[in-house]
Formats: sequence, structure tokens, C-alpha cells
Amino acid sequence: QVQLVESGGGLVQAGGSLRLSCAASGRSSYTRAWFRRAPGKEREFVAGISWTGGNTYYADSVKGRFTISRDNAKNTVYLQMNSLKPEDTAVYYCAASSSTYRDSAASYPYWGQGTQVTVSS
Repeated sequence: QVQLVESGGGLVQAGGSLRLSCAASGRSSYTRAWFRRAPGKEREFVAGISWTGGNTYYADSVKGRFTISRDNAKNTVYLQMNSLKPEDTAVYYCAASSSTYRDSAASYPYWGQGTQVTVSS
């Protein structure tokens, strides 16, 4: 099984930045994605990237602010989060799939445990 470990979460002021990392062990997947779950809300798609092709996808709410990237050699995907807003506060999860890109959480069989991102106002 693919093991995913997120890191980089923390507390940041609105307008600040954080970079999340997701290190994977085991076989590589075709698609990596970031999802988030805010209190009282369902898990939602944030950004995705095809592992070999490098095509990126973003939720409208984070376009222009977040950047997803990957380092194939390290089996690591990153989420650079800039201009953070209080509404970005959530637990962020790294997900992986051997299938093609999808923005539905149900499409991803592999998940990390999540890392808390808190944006103060």
C-alpha cells in the first residue's frame, strides 16, 4: 500500500503563506491531490497533479493563490499556499490515486492523516 505523510501545517496570519508537503512511500501514483475539510464541512478538492505529466488542477477558490507541484524523485508533492484567508482553515489531506485525475475524494484510495492549517484573521 502507498503510505502518505503530510507535513507543513500550522498557524499563520491572513495573507501569509505555508507550504505543505506530502511524502509517499511505496509505488508512485498517477495522480496526487490535496483535499481539505473545514469544521462542519465535507472534504473538498483543493488541487491535483498528474504524477508523470505534471498537469495541475485547482479549485476555483484557490486559483492564483495555491500552487501544487511534485518531485518525482522524492515521491513528494507540495502545496504552496499564498495569500491565505481565514476560510482556508481546515485539515489538509494528501491523496493519491493510480487512476487519472479526478476532483472527487471518493476517487482516491490512498490518504494521509491530514495536517492542520489555521489562518487567523
